[in-house]
Amino acid sequence: MAPTLHESTPQLELIADYACDTGENPLWHPVEKRLYWTDIPIGRLFRYDPATHHHEQIYHDRPVGGFTFQADGGLLLFRDSGNITLWRNGQFTTLVQEIPEERESRFNDVIADPSGRVFCGTMSSPHSKGRLYRLDLDGTLTPILDSVGCSNGMGFSLDLKTFYYTDSFAREIYRFDYHPETGAIDNQRIFATVPESFGLPDGLAIDAENHVWSALWDGSALIRFDKNGSIVERLRFPTRKVSSLTFAGNDRKDIYVTTAGGPTRSEDGPLAGALFRFSLNLAGRPEYFSRIAFPEP
Repeated sequence: MAPTLHESTPQLELIADYACDTGENPLWHPVEKRLYWTDIPIGRLFRYDPATHHHEQIYHDRPVGGFTFQADGGLLLFRDSGNITLWRNGQFTTLVQEIPEERESRFNDVIADPSGRVFCGTMSSPHSKGRLYRLDLDGTLTPILDSVGCSNGMGFSLDLKTFYYTDSFAREIYRFDYHPETGAIDNQRIFATVPESFGLPDGLAIDAENHVWSALWDGSALIRFDKNGSIVERLRFPTRKVSSLTFAGNDRKDIYVTTAGGPTRSEDGPLAGALFRFSLNLAGRPEYFSRIAFPEP
């Protein structure tokens, strides 16, 4: 018997409205206690301090498909053409100038693992499918998955035995066996296929009950999966392109959600591209810092 699908509309708080083209990658900094997010194609980064309610744009440069917080400070930016650059105190230090296979593409989502490696995925381009790479601690970049339509939301199970990875264009979320000692993933299988009527699975997060959450691009919602990959909850949103989510705050019970479609609000909703927040009596698992070594200047 299939589990019951519960539907509801969360009580949303509008946090910041920059009318992002593609608001993405919301990430909570547990030391600074601030939330960061990106507007990918416009090349903007923002941050928000819930203690003061102040938000600001902090970066405007090349498109940033995803980023991590380095444990020793700075933001590790994953940009267009496979570029990977450390941004610290307004200074750029490039680790990877470009990936030849990604010259027509860009990174689209990234996540740091418990050891500080980074899994970083790209989109398809006119002449090449997307890929998933692993950036190791010494800066070595290794392709580990190819023939991807659109790399998207990733996460680790609470016991660190499973790695989740989304291919939006396939409308599938995969699970892999994950080996934290080496960062290797294997034994790929489908965790869930999102029905076409629901939209495309986008950003992903894991909650403290080990359930998987996915944002629905063109689906106006967040959905929650149980451990078997069945959709058990759908939370409706006033914007069509819900792009990603993260659990934040001291107790990890504040859920921040990015959206897209700022330039097309007549189609995507009057608050498309804004950042929202709501809370549930449910915590999320914390994300990790990246620990990629950079040569001393």
